[in-house]
Order: sequence, then C-alpha cells, then structure tokens
Amino acid sequence: MKLLDRYILKNFLVTYIFTVAITMLIICVIDFTEKIDNFRKFKVGTQEILVDYYANLIPYYANYLSPLLVFIATVFFTARMAARTEIIAMFGSGISFVRMLVPYFIGSIMLAAFTFYMVGWVIPKANKTRLAFEYKYIDDQYYFNKRNFHVKVAPQLYAYIESYNNASNTGYKFTLEKIEGNNLREKLTSDRIEWQAKKKKWAVFDYKIRKINGLQESFVQGTQLDTTLNLSPKDFENDKNRFEELTLTQLNDYIALLNLRGADGVEAYQIEKYTRFTHPFAFIILTIIGVIVSARKSRRGSGLQIAFGFALAFVYLLFFMLAKGIAESGRIPAVLAVWLPNLIFSAIGFVLYKTLPR
Repeated sequence: MKLLDRYILKNFLVTYIFTVAITMLIICVIDFTEKIDNFRKFKVGTQEILVDYYANLIPYYANYLSPLLVFIATVFFTARMAARTEIIAMFGSGISFVRMLVPYFIGSIMLAAFTFYMVGWVIPKANKTRLAFEYKYIDDQYYFNKRNFHVKVAPQLYAYIESYNNASNTGYKFTLEKIEGNNLREKLTSDRIEWQAKKKKWAVFDYKIRKINGLQESFVQGTQLDTTLNLSPKDFENDKNRFEELTLTQLNDYIALLNLRGADGVEAYQIEKYTRFTHPFAFIILTIIGVIVSARKSRRGSGLQIAFGFALAFVYLLFFMLAKGIAESGRIPAVLAVWLPNLIFSAIGFVLYKTLPR
C-alpha cells in the first residue's frame, strides 16, 4: 500500500469514527431527555443506566445508521479533499479515478467485515441486555392475553392452551394431540400446566390420556405428570423485536422452529437474517457512490455536495424501510426485499459514474 493509499484510508476511517461518535452522542442526549422521567420513577442507578442501557444502545444505533454514516463520512472527507485541490493533484500525477477508489474500497471492506461480525454475534447479545432494561423500566408491563393458543410442537404433535398467565407461567385447559395423517392417535387433556424452572419441564395436573389404535382404545388419568415439550415460557413472553436479540445461529434455529409450527410472522425473522448478510454490502456501495458525487471541486464549496450526500443517504434508508415493510406483509420475498435497495443503488452508482464529471 502506497503513502497516498494510507493517507486516504486513515482519514476515511477517522472521519467515519468521528461521524459515528458525534451522532451517537446526539442520540444518547435526546434519548436520555425522553426517558429521564422513567429513570426517576423507578429510581434506576447510574451504573445500570450507563452499563446496561446506553453501553448496549450505542452499538445498536451505530449499526442501524452505519450505511448512512459511512456515506456521510465519505462525502465529507472526499469533498474536503476536492476543495483543497488534492484530488486534482492526484489526477495530475497520473492517478486514475478507479485507482483512487482502491483505499476507499479497502476501508469499506474492513468496515463491512467488522459490521458482519458485530450484527451476527455481538450486537444481539447487547440487545438482549438492552431490551430487558427497556421491558423493566421503560415499556409497560407485558401480559399474554391471547386466547385459544394453538401451536405445533413436533411433526405430529399439536398443543392447545385456552389461556396462559405469564406471571405465574401457568396455562389453563391444556390439550396435546398426536395426529398421524388424518387420524387422531393420542389425546391428553388437563385442567392446567405449570412450568417447572428447576426441572425445565412442564407439570401437567389432573390429566387424562386417551389412546386410539384402530378400534381399540385405552384411557389413563392421574393427578400430575412431568413432560418435556418443544414449548417454553419464552414463547409466551413479549416477542416485540425478539429477532434483535438472537445471534445468527439462534436466528436460523428459531426460523426453523417457526416453520415447523407453521406460525405467522416468520417474515420478520427472515428479513432480519438476510439483512445481516446484505447490510455490510451497503458500506461498499454507498462508499463508492459517496466518492463519485463529491470528488469534483465546486465553486460553491463542498456544502452542496455534502447536502446532496445527506439526501441520497436518507433516500437509501427510506427505501430500505419501505422494502422491509412490504416484505413483512408477504407481498414480496424477504430475500428480494433486503437486496433491492443495494441493487437499485448499485445501478444509481453506475449511472452517476458514467454521467457525472470527475
């Protein structure tokens, strides 16, 4: 790597880090102003606020806004070089525009690789602590109020709960049915079930088991039975933004579980999975577009180029949110929704490269 490459790479990364730091500071100040009443109401300690909440909130927002921030950093740094005629000097020494993109490309790949590791394994763990804090001190207490809850817990096993109390982890009017083809083979009914935390099993009280084998039937009843099901109290907890606290491995497992159960809402988890793969590519695409729109010196200064960069980055973010919303409704495949912004902005970058003077 030549001296010029190191100069561009270093300043590009420093500008990005500075942009992230300033943005996160502003977000934390605004967020603290909005939630200070909750902190006072519950008398939350300073260490808990800083360590459990804000230390985990910063990576979340830094990742969420990272495509926007890397684009702004690219435009700001490149426009500053253009204003100081540094880029003209590069071209005058025989360096081509494509060659000038090399350190930007290297820097964006470094950020993309780091981001993929963060969104895949580190940030979900941070989100788990942050969301627990929000459920405890910020959001209203959650009560599971669904009635007549049906769920598939195994390929031929179906469970039903009329109502569930998530405070005591108790379900009422429980039924477990084993169905082979169109035939009912076994049915368990119970007045209530309770989760045994130490055993990690369900205790079934006042149960009745009916087994059917052709024309023969058997009947068993009892007062208590411990059983293991592909069902846990977590399935009855607040599932708002649950996908944010799952690592990439856990996300794959949970998607498989939802598909097994035939549950609704699997699109949100699929979108989250595909986003974690496509998100890093946005760094590369938006970095290159940022260089293209800001590499020429303007008589009006770099302000107009920076403003244009802001606008284009916000359009990308808005387009991504729209595509995500459409995908969650099931109108287009999730994988297409998350790739669509990158594909469109890749085309925009190509058009800008061919049409804008540099």
